[in-house]
Amino acid sequence: MQFLTASDPGFERAFERVVRNRRESDADVSRDVATMLNEVRERGDDALVEYTMRFDDHRLTHEADWTIDGEACEAAYRDLEPDLREALELAAKRIRAFHEHQLPADRDHTDEIGMRLGSRWRPVDAAGLYVPGGRASYPSSLLMNVIPAKVAGVERLVVTTPTPKGESNPLVLAAAHIAGVDEIWRVGGAQAVAAMAYGTERIAKVDVIAGPGNAWVAEAKRQLYGVVGIDMVAGPSEILVIADKDNDPEWIAADLLSQAEHDPTSQSILITDDKGLARMVEDTIDLQLMNLPTARTARASWDAHGLIVVVENIEDAVPLADRLAAEHVELAVADPQALFDRLRHAGSVFFGRHTPEAVGDYIAGPNHVLPTGRRARFASGLSVLDFMKRTSFIDASEAALAAIGPAAIRLAEAEGLPAHAKSVALRLK
Repeated sequence: MQFLTASDPGFERAFERVVRNRRESDADVSRDVATMLNEVRERGDDALVEYTMRFDDHRLTHEADWTIDGEACEAAYRDLEPDLREALELAAKRIRAFHEHQLPADRDHTDEIGMRLGSRWRPVDAAGLYVPGGRASYPSSLLMNVIPAKVAGVERLVVTTPTPKGESNPLVLAAAHIAGVDEIWRVGGAQAVAAMAYGTERIAKVDVIAGPGNAWVAEAKRQLYGVVGIDMVAGPSEILVIADKDNDPEWIAADLLSQAEHDPTSQSILITDDKGLARMVEDTIDLQLMNLPTARTARASWDAHGLIVVVENIEDAVPLADRLAAEHVELAVADPQALFDRLRHAGSVFFGRHTPEAVGDYIAGPNHVLPTGRRARFASGLSVLDFMKRTSFIDASEAALAAIGPAAIRLAEAEGLPAHAKSVALRLK
């Protein structure tokens, strides 16, 4: 863990190293994934059989080995403890309500020259949702990915998930039942992403692929962008907490560890204007790690990528936060709105002392699939729009074309495209 003070002479160089640290896949991963994608494209189901046996120790022989049916999902839902079932239902309800407000409106108007212009939104025909089955096997992620696609109106939803030794996560199956998934394949990794993108004998291809995964899954999505649409290339999780002196160090320490426990490559950062709070949080993290079941992972993350920065004024945290463009930003300060008004780059922001990032992971409503690795500078979290496309339209009357046609002809001629110009000119005679 690094401890930096903004007024120190070497601060700028040290902080810039943190900003540039990608913590993502290397050349070996990229090369391996390229090979796997080509194998699935060329050999289809045969490649899936081999990779699934190699990586998941699961043999794809009979139909039941390939898919998980709706009855299994419904049974998993029925078998849940009542309070857990209610929690998942509440999460689904709130996620659905939030994303329904994202549905875009069609536009259709006639301008001053009588030309009708507009745009129409429609869902993609099929969406593929990747659900991890290893370290990060989370029903919350299934809800966050499937529900926006459902709200968008996607007719065919394809879920792929690895089932090591044939075992599936009952919570994920229960979430699939709640979300209304009816096509689940027991295939994971980069090979599953390839199957959804290219299609195989059994798995029909999709138009958009979304969902979290390990470095191989993320790299597969990156390489396949253009063959299909993707939600984003997600890297290791990250949290930035901006906290003033009036915070409970136990709360802040727990918030930082909530992301550190995801993966050894996750990153947790605290920026504060109080050195005393900084030291208390540092000590409290050590204490909390002693009793944390996920301490091994969280400790590795905190030791390798944790950072505490002390600034002179809490307002000085904002330009540093914009350089980090973090996935999650907590504003644990007296006036979070004032900082938020100045903040330009963040995946999702959590206001005040009683809004821990974890509430956004599960139950608040906004999507927890967010840009990482400084991509919040140009990207947004998963939304209904990721499963829709906009088609613009133009309807020109004879009078409308007469009004703007000469300008179109002039521009076409200036660009050296005479056929463009002629196609307009013929209609003006």
